[in-house]
Amino acid sequence: MNPTENDIRYMERALALGAEGTGLVSPNPLVGCVIVSKDGEVVGEGTYIYDDVCHAEVLALKQAGELARGGTAYVSLEPHAHHGKTPPCTDALINAGIVRVVAPTEDPNPLVSGTGFRQLRESGIEVVTGVLAAAGERINEKFRMWHQKKRPFVHLKLAMSLDGRISLNSSVSTALSGIAARERVQQFRHEHDAILVGSNTAAVDDPALTDRSGKTRRRKLVRIVLDRRLRTHGELQLVKTAREFPTLVFTETNNLSRAGDLEKHGVEVVGVDGDSGYLPQVLAELKRREIQSVLVEGGTTVAGLFCDARLVDKLTLIAAPIIIGGNIAPAAIGGSGAKTLDSAMHMHDMQAQQLGDDLEITGYPTAA
Repeated sequence: MNPTENDIRYMERALALGAEGTGLVSPNPLVGCVIVSKDGEVVGEGTYIYDDVCHAEVLALKQAGELARGGTAYVSLEPHAHHGKTPPCTDALINAGIVRVVAPTEDPNPLVSGTGFRQLRESGIEVVTGVLAAAGERINEKFRMWHQKKRPFVHLKLAMSLDGRISLNSSVSTALSGIAARERVQQFRHEHDAILVGSNTAAVDDPALTDRSGKTRRRKLVRIVLDRRLRTHGELQLVKTAREFPTLVFTETNNLSRAGDLEKHGVEVVGVDGDSGYLPQVLAELKRREIQSVLVEGGTTVAGLFCDARLVDKLTLIAAPIIIGGNIAPAAIGGSGAKTLDSAMHMHDMQAQQLGDDLEITGYPTAA
């Protein structure tokens, strides 16, 4: 059955309601719900917020009351049918007398996937799926990766010149982006659970790596430094503020005996094997800590590590309208690189937008 214009309109609203939970739901999904009465009126809306312990469907049904009976529920993700922190949303929809449920996609969580739709259909409720499916998948891309690949979603963001350089040289901090682009980066930080840089970026730029979007978030942004040789020291902002903002430093296990000074400042130092499984070990540890998404902000070496390992799920390049040139200025992405064009990282779903004088290009690597 093809969706109607109203189906699309109300689903757009449900997705917008879900997005209002950004920063407030991880490691759970973004979910919004719209209840439309049998007379075609919007009678209830809800947005899921983790700490409220009440799902979007339940909030919308409470608002609708008896007007929900005989109506349609538009939900941005398959309603869950299992007992978790809350009772099943499917029971709430069934008991409220909803006769039709419209949703974009199944929930990727194996505890939920397909069972919610099945229970609704078995109760005589018409279920329509696939409405704005691409938009539904995009809004919960982090949650989907979390379940499908059993690791955090990795978003690599790099600020660079038009010729792909990230600074004048490897030991000089170079601010390339304008005000609008810097505001956009704060939006990215707000959307993620953690932010990650390499030890050289931490030393040269001495960044704070905080969420300065001004928006409310449920959990503090976790700051991560990849530092295999444990060069991070107590004079850096990241270390000085570690008791205020959670800070993890990943280093090779044989360096842990030198971690005492960082730990005194409140930094948590985590040892990992220095072999080829380095990044998967880091991501596995972040998954264990229920970190659903990581914004990787560089620099060259770290970007190359993630690209070579094919551990990038989303890539954003913010290009300033300048040319640096020369042989010394570091490229945005280092590492081993592709040996052939066929083995290069190919991108899809590319989008571009102007940010003041800068240009943002965002896309998704095509699976090998």
